[in-house]
Amino acid sequence: MNGRDGMSKDALANANYYFDHAAKILGLSHDVAVQLKTPHRQVKVECNIPMDDGTIGTFVGFRVQHDNSRGPFKGGLRYHFEVDDQEVTALAQLMTWK
Repeated sequence: MNGRDGMSKDALANANYYFDHAAKILGLSHDVAVQLKTPHRQVKVECNIPMDDGTIGTFVGFRVQHDNSRGPFKGGLRYHFEVDDQEVTALAQLMTWK
């Protein structure tokens, strides 16, 4: 963590920071906290697509399914060239807590 109040620029670190704070207040055991933070499924795909200039472009995508105990999985899917698996994991985790 490198910001004020222990915050980071890393989305997953921020999500875990707030989760850990809430888990401490709730008195959750370490085992329960780890189970709640761990995603159900993480998928990484790479697609090779022929580009207009004849080259082959490789596009990487991530899908994270965090928890479905309250219904269908939500969130954790983003299309952007700067997105990484950590950000998608954070988004999926945050959708669980909403």
